[in-house]
Amino acid sequence: MSTSGLLKGKRGIIFGVANKRSLAWAIAQAAHREGAEIALTYQNERLLENINELAPEIGAKLVLPCEATEEKDLIRVFEAVDREWGRLDFLVHAIAFAKKEELEGEYLKATADGFQLAMNVSAYTLTAMTRIARPLLAKAEKGSSVVALTYLGGEKVMPGYNVMGVAKAALDMSVRYLANDLGAQNIRVNAISAGPVNTLAARGIHGFSEMLKHVRDKAPLKRNIEAQEVGDAAAFLLSDYARGVTGEILHVDAGYNTIAW
Repeated sequence: MSTSGLLKGKRGIIFGVANKRSLAWAIAQAAHREGAEIALTYQNERLLENINELAPEIGAKLVLPCEATEEKDLIRVFEAVDREWGRLDFLVHAIAFAKKEELEGEYLKATADGFQLAMNVSAYTLTAMTRIARPLLAKAEKGSSVVALTYLGGEKVMPGYNVMGVAKAALDMSVRYLANDLGAQNIRVNAISAGPVNTLAARGIHGFSEMLKHVRDKAPLKRNIEAQEVGDAAAFLLSDYARGVTGEILHVDAGYNTIAW
């Protein structure tokens, strides 16, 4: 896809790039294609090798370690961004985690530890990082944009999604409350609800192959989506073209969310 320079001159940070198949990477590629300067974070040394391979592909010179559940790490990341850029035009939250055993069997069997972990990583981190980044986001000349990744399992029951669905529901409402809190500073907050894509994270969901087939058969477009389509939708939400859009959950799922059978 050719560039139209949607994000030319903008600077943003993306949390959650793990490998070439991740949706966060598709967003990073789209943002780079549209002219953005990008900073990346990585969770631990195990993921550093992947990030070091990917960062040069999008010209990312700012690559920072960050355990997003640790406030001190978030503070350190945004201090580094402040020193380097002095502002932040966009922030992408593409972080989620639940224990494998919490994604099997009945939701009724969710443990307190598993519930709290999924909620903290998948939902609360958006609030924490947006709060800490707020002064930088407020400095963007034409307003700034925060985009999170969510899923239909936070709106409707999806077999095997369990505690992650509850966490995504919390994430969805966090998007709306944050949009309300930050709108006066011209900071927009939205989320993309992506259809199933064959990522490393998705493979941890029991019955994922059957889910792909079901969506392909039932969705109005009669196909599954590609990661690049999520990246393109994110580029729009991060751009000035979406300057009047906030507090929204944009479904990029070939229309599957509209079907009731």
